[in-house]
Amino acid sequence: MTRQEIASMIDHTILKAVATRQDVEKLCGEAKEYKFASVCVNPVQVPLAARLLAGSGVDVCTVVGFPLGATSSKIKAAEATWTVENGATEVDMVIDVGAAKEGRFEDVKSDIAAVVAASKPAIVKVILEVCYLTDEEIVACCKAAVEAGAHFVKTSTGFGEGGATVKAVALMRKTVGPDIGVKAAGGIRTAKDALSMVEAGASRLGCSAGIAIMDELD
Repeated sequence: MTRQEIASMIDHTILKAVATRQDVEKLCGEAKEYKFASVCVNPVQVPLAARLLAGSGVDVCTVVGFPLGATSSKIKAAEATWTVENGATEVDMVIDVGAAKEGRFEDVKSDIAAVVAASKPAIVKVILEVCYLTDEEIVACCKAAVEAGAHFVKTSTGFGEGGATVKAVALMRKTVGPDIGVKAAGGIRTAKDALSMVEAGASRLGCSAGIAIMDELD
């Protein structure tokens, strides 16, 4: 893959609690310079990112129910609506991980569907937090996401006990097929990491180390 093809797959990310307006301004400037797919910021910073990126071709991504996924579907949907109204074009939501662990995949699906409906016309990516799931649970959650109308499945928040793995990405891609996106996120810090995820089937990369990755590819 070319350097620009990799750049066009990166969601340039800052989701730290201590992220400031100045950090977001820097993030957006870098995203425009490197032509990343999007910036991914916390909901409160969506309006600023949307203003800074207007007309740039870089999307504004945000997170919902983050990082635990342990809020009600109604709250997740309301959060998604607010972010889209304020400029988000992509919404990364966290599933109800506890429901998945209990095998309540219909509840997982309805939770996702509520956010998909509330987010229109934005793209919705569904964060599974694969470090907590068995292979069977990953497959079931991927199927729930597809049935609920989501556009992507995503490995991780980056706040759990583990991040993206080649094994999980390959399993997710096998499950959802070629028409749904797979986003690898969590622990992708080098060009080697990024390329291994793409080879496994990722079509988007969530990275806080996007600049370092691009510098390696120079």
